[in-house]
Amino acid sequence: MNKPIVTIEYCPKCGWMLRSAYFAQELLTTFSEELDGVTLKPSETSGTFLISVNNDLIFDRKTEGRFPEIKELKQLVRNIACPDKSLGHSDR
Repeated sequence: MNKPIVTIEYCPKCGWMLRSAYFAQELLTTFSEELDGVTLKPSETSGTFLISVNNDLIFDRKTEGRFPEIKELKQLVRNIACPDKSLGHSDR
């Protein structure tokens, strides 16, 4: 089975590349063995901040009206990538 790939699509004009890179770093640290990678994808659409796993959207900033908390993001990715994995303190 192929390992999942997370894609973070962000608006570079909004200055969200650093946030995207931070989220990518956190996900790669937590899921070093479960993920095949995290792709950062600059968007041409202003205000875009989308996170997907294997092209399945798991978080949309516009729909939610906010950015995800890192704990929440890890739970969303875990639920798809490796549902049996414990996230320790991030599960509480």
